[in-house]
Amino acid sequence: MRGDILQIVAFAVLFAMAVVGGWRKGKTALRGMESLSQVMFKLTNYVSEICAHWCRRGHGAYNRHSGSGVLVSLGNLIFSYYLGLIIFIVFVFGLIMVIVRAPIRQFVRAIREPATIAFATTSSESAMPRAMEAMERLGVPKRIVGFVMPTGYSFNLDGSMIFLAVTSIFIVQAAGPSVGQHFGFAQQLSMMVAFMITSKGIAGVPRASILVLLATLTNLIPAPIATAGVAIVLGVDAIMDMGRSCVNLIGNALATLVIARWEGEFDDNRARVFGTPAEAELDLRSGDVAFAEAAEED
Repeated sequence: MRGDILQIVAFAVLFAMAVVGGWRKGKTALRGMESLSQVMFKLTNYVSEICAHWCRRGHGAYNRHSGSGVLVSLGNLIFSYYLGLIIFIVFVFGLIMVIVRAPIRQFVRAIREPATIAFATTSSESAMPRAMEAMERLGVPKRIVGFVMPTGYSFNLDGSMIFLAVTSIFIVQAAGPSVGQHFGFAQQLSMMVAFMITSKGIAGVPRASILVLLATLTNLIPAPIATAGVAIVLGVDAIMDMGRSCVNLIGNALATLVIARWEGEFDDNRARVFGTPAEAELDLRSGDVAFAEAAEED
C-alpha cells in the first residue's frame, strides 16, 4: 500500500459526478457498482478475519511475558479510547445541543435505539434507517434528514477520528524507542490533518479505519513497525469499533438537528410530544399512519 487514499477519494468523487450526470446509463453503472461494493465489503471482512486469526495464533513473535504486557497496554488503550468518547459526547455534543437549544431529553430518547443497534452490530449504517426515522419523528424535515445523514457518513465521522487519533498516538509512542524518533505537537497535528483527509468515506466499509491507520502511519514511521503496531490494535478493533460506530451515528443524527435549527425548520411542537401518546394523535391528524404506528410501538 502506497498511501494513495487521497487520490482515490478525489477520483471517486469525480467518477460519482460523472455517473450522476449519465442519467440512464449512469443508473446501470450505479447498480453494477453497488453489487461490486457488496462483494468488496465481504472480501474486506474475510481479510480482517484472517488477520485477526493470524494474530490470535501468536505469529507476532511475542513471548509469554511480553504478551501479558501487550494485553495491559491494549487494556489501557481501550480505556483511554472510551474515556475520550464519553468526554466528547458529554462536553462537545452537550455544548452543541445547548447552543442550538435542542430538546436533549427527547433527542436521547430518539437516538437511544439506533445507537444501541450501532453499538451491538459495530455498523452505524445498519442503524441508519432507524436513526433517520427517529429524527423525522423528532421534528427534523425529511429532506434535511435525507441529505445530511448520508452525507455525514462520509464527512462527519467523530468516532472514527477519535479512534485514529488515540490508536495512532499509541502506536507512535510504542514505536518511539525502536525508530529513535519523538513526535512533537506539530507532527501530531499534521498527522491528525492527514487523518481528517484520508478518513472520508470509511464508515461504509467495515474495519476501514484500520486500513486508513496503516496507510497513514507507513508514511510516518518504518512500514514493518507500522504494520506490527496496526496488527496489535487489530486484535481489539472489534471492541473499539462498537464505540466508534455508536458515536458516528449520534454525531450524524445531531447534525441533522443542527441543520434543521439553523434553517429554522425544526418542529418544536413535534419534538415536545415525541414518544408520548400525543405523538400518535398528532400523526393521525396529519395523516402519517406509519409514524403513528411507530409512536404506538414506543
